[in-house]
Amino acid sequence: MNRMTSTNHRRPVATGLSRRNLLGLGGALGLGGLGLTACSDGEGTEPGEAGEPSGEGGQDFTFTSFALSEDPPKEWLEQTVADYASDEGISINASSYAYNEALNQMILQSRGGELSGVAHLDIAWLAPMVATGTLVDLSAYTSDVGYTDASLGTGQFDGVQYGIPWSTAAIGLIGNSELLEQAGVDFVPSTLTEFEEVLREVKSLGSDIVPYAASTEVAQLKDFIVWMQTFGSAVVEDGRCTVGDEASIEAMTWYKKLYTDGLIAPDIERSAARNLFSQGRTAYYDDAPIGSAIVVTNSPDAEIRSKMIPLARPVHDDGDVPQALAWGHILVVTDGEESTSGAEFAQWLTSDPEAILGYFGASSNPPATMEGLESSDVQEDEFLSAFTESITATATPSPFWEFTAYAQMETAVADSVQAVLLGNQTPEEGMRAAGEAVNGLIS
Repeated sequence: MNRMTSTNHRRPVATGLSRRNLLGLGGALGLGGLGLTACSDGEGTEPGEAGEPSGEGGQDFTFTSFALSEDPPKEWLEQTVADYASDEGISINASSYAYNEALNQMILQSRGGELSGVAHLDIAWLAPMVATGTLVDLSAYTSDVGYTDASLGTGQFDGVQYGIPWSTAAIGLIGNSELLEQAGVDFVPSTLTEFEEVLREVKSLGSDIVPYAASTEVAQLKDFIVWMQTFGSAVVEDGRCTVGDEASIEAMTWYKKLYTDGLIAPDIERSAARNLFSQGRTAYYDDAPIGSAIVVTNSPDAEIRSKMIPLARPVHDDGDVPQALAWGHILVVTDGEESTSGAEFAQWLTSDPEAILGYFGASSNPPATMEGLESSDVQEDEFLSAFTESITATATPSPFWEFTAYAQMETAVADSVQAVLLGNQTPEEGMRAAGEAVNGLIS
């Protein structure tokens, strides 16, 4: 598929993180206003009610993190937590859940008064965790530490600093340059039409190749939201869900076509997509920067990381802004006698120079402090540089994150998308059902 002409869309890969890009990663990002405010969906707590951590430092506490069940950075994190406990002369009970189970388990524990200490959250989980009424205000532990403004915003809700930022980036498309070259593709697709053409070229490589390992399992079908936005759907506007509009139906029709034509495959979620990519069996999949570390760990190809090419999501029309979902991790602390000790640990883990660069080395997740972002380790990472330039720079929060029932909303959309993919509903029926379900959760 040789199309290197005067209208070539190949995007150059940056070789280092400029200060402008650093600000894109940690200051602009579309995240400057991510500090969320509660919307009426029947849940939540009154703003400003959280108190400061209580108790004294030097207390034993529990650290709950889904990263302790992921390799990487499981091994590094276990050792780091153990070393901190030893240095401080305390005991830290490390607890973990698989990512897809973590939020529900932590909410259940919080409501039962069983969640204590420090908890590791996806930034999307903050609103429902705030609604449990168990979190403390950590503003005293984030002031003058050097966290970027954007990363601080990921831990704010109703003006309260509930979370200490650990990493801030985005989720976007990653391509396999070697597989694309084998398919004769020598340009970066910038529009949906070009992207589909590329997927068809990749499909010709054989039946064991999945051109695009897009999410098709309910657990990860929230990824479809960014495709609705690509087609022009607002998803949420003036406090109401717009899914079921013309743009979302068009997006669903396109996604269903990819599924029917074998350009995306059934039963794919993030872990399965990473496995396919590590085996050299897919040309594209969606992931955050940590995906590169996981793929490298699991791949038999020692050169796989050099073949991972971040690219801006193709747009519907020339001139549209590429869509990407903001992504990141924060640490929150529950109220209790051990909360001061937990807050001190959370601050250390996310701001100590050795700790944050150790985490970056183990996970490829960028630091949340300006000092970390300006370090040579981060600046010389070509993958992160390209990811920042092509994906993170235009990332925005999910339109559902302003609602404490955001997870149920994403599930409602995912259920409808899967129903359409399986042929149980038409695109129009599925999207309208999704919109009605989400609005039912809002009112």
